[in-house]
Amino acid sequence: MYTKKVMDHFVNPRNMGELENADGVGTVGNAKCGDIMRIYLKVEDEIIKDVTFKTFGCGAAVATSSIATELVKGKSIKDALKITNDAVVEALDGLPKAKIHCSLLAEEALHAALWDYSKKHGIEIEGLEPPKADIHDDHPIDTEDE
Repeated sequence: MYTKKVMDHFVNPRNMGELENADGVGTVGNAKCGDIMRIYLKVEDEIIKDVTFKTFGCGAAVATSSIATELVKGKSIKDALKITNDAVVEALDGLPKAKIHCSLLAEEALHAALWDYSKKHGIEIEGLEPPKADIHDDHPIDTEDE
């Protein structure tokens, strides 16, 4: 059911925990399944120097949080904004259709943390939209190949 990478990131999550004095914090959830994801960012010179997460949810939610932090660490804000749920799924070598919403949580939590960073520092990040607090299952995603 789950790929080796999903299981690895679930059993051995990377960057788990709270980041003190974070420059940006984003929290999102899915009311239907009960998953809640929070991502913390430390940004220097528009580069994500550190990123951590705290997730309450299933193994797929933990795995998507973990891989999302790996995907953005060391990236510019502009490049981090390009991380999508599809990139999260691909980096994990796939997710079951029933768990695709976890990759959406990772994307939205990251974008919410970037939004928080932009508001705290009075900057505008081109292409960044206000975060969604609740990710619904009717979110537009492409799951044909999953």
